[in-house]
Amino acid sequence: MKIKNLRMFHLSVPLKKPFKTALRAVDSAEDTVVIIEGEKGLLGFGEAPPTAVITGDINPGIRGIIREKIAPKLIGEEIENLEKLLHIVDRAAVGNSSAKAAVDIALYDLFAHRYNIPLFRLLGGNGSQIMTDLTVSVNKADEMAEDAVKAVKEGYKTLKIKVGKGRDKDLERVKAVREAVGPDIAIRLDANQGWEAKEAVGLIKEMEELGLNLELVEQPVPAGDLEGLKFVTENVMTKIMADESLFSPANAFLLLKMKACDLLNIKLMKSGGIYNANQINSTAEAWGVECMVGSMLESKISVTAAAHLGAAHKNITRFDLDAPSLLAEDPVQGGIEIDGPIIRLPEKPGLGIDDIAGLKEV
Repeated sequence: MKIKNLRMFHLSVPLKKPFKTALRAVDSAEDTVVIIEGEKGLLGFGEAPPTAVITGDINPGIRGIIREKIAPKLIGEEIENLEKLLHIVDRAAVGNSSAKAAVDIALYDLFAHRYNIPLFRLLGGNGSQIMTDLTVSVNKADEMAEDAVKAVKEGYKTLKIKVGKGRDKDLERVKAVREAVGPDIAIRLDANQGWEAKEAVGLIKEMEELGLNLELVEQPVPAGDLEGLKFVTENVMTKIMADESLFSPANAFLLLKMKACDLLNIKLMKSGGIYNANQINSTAEAWGVECMVGSMLESKISVTAAAHLGAAHKNITRFDLDAPSLLAEDPVQGGIEIDGPIIRLPEKPGLGIDDIAGLKEV
C-alpha cells in the first residue's frame, strides 16, 4: 500500500489550570498533528508538541523539517517497508526529535491499520491496561497539597510532584504533600534539572531522614551533567531516574555503562518516536534496568502511542501519561480509554483513533 500524502494541522487545547515546572509554565497545548494518507482511505495519526526548553523544537521548525526534509521522501513509498521508512525519518535531519516522532507514530499507526491489528499487539502485546500517575505542578506548598488531595480522591495512587524551584521551598512542598495524602500514596519527584548535584544529595537525604518515602527522583541535575547524576545516584538510597539526559539509544547505553541512574524515562518526543524508544527499552532491559514511559504536554494522539508502547513491553513498569487528563477538553475520538489512573487500550487497529476535532491545516 503506497503512501499517498502527508498533511499537517495545528491543534490547540486549553489546560484545566496552568502547568508549571522548574523549566516553564504553560496554559494550553499547541501541537502539530500529522496525518499520513494511505490507500483505501486508511490514515495514520501522529503528533508533536513544541517543547523548546527540553527538545529545542517549536512548531515552525517541526513543520518545516517535516514539509521539506521528511514528507517528500515518504510520498509514494510502500507502508509495508516500515523499517526503511523509519530509517528515512531518523536520518532526514540532525536532531528535530519531535518532528521525527510525529511522523514515526503516524507511520506505525498506518502500518498497524494495514494489517488490521492494535499497535500494542504489533509491538509485543504484553497487556492491554496500564496505570498512570498524575502530575502536581510546582506552586506554593498549600496549593500543591490541595491538588494532591484532589488527585487522590479521583483514584490516583501515584503522584508526580514537580519541584526544582528553591531548596527550602521544595522541602516544604514535599512535606506538605506527604502530610496531606498520607503514607500509602506513592510520590515521585521531578526536579526538571532544577538542582546541582551536591544540593540534590543533601536535599534527598534530608527527605529520606524525614521519612517522606519517595519512590524515585527524576532528573535532579542538568541534562548534560552525567557525572553529577552519577554522584547523586551513588549517594542516596532513593532511586534516581534519567529524563532530559536521555534522548537516544546511545544516551541510554552511556547512562547505563556509567551507572549514572537507576531508571530511565522514555519519551517519544525525545527519542524521535517508537522505533528508537524500542531500542532504548531493549538496551535497558539487557542491563537489568526498568523504564518508565512519559510524555510532554500532549493530547491523546501521541499519548495513545506512548501507551501502546508501554503496554507492549514488560520492562516498562511505570507510566507518566496523564497529559490528556490535564486538558480542559478532549478533541480526540477513539484512542486510549482513560478512567482516572486507569488507561485501557481498545482492540481497534493501530492507535484506535477515529477522528480529531478542531484541526486547522497548516
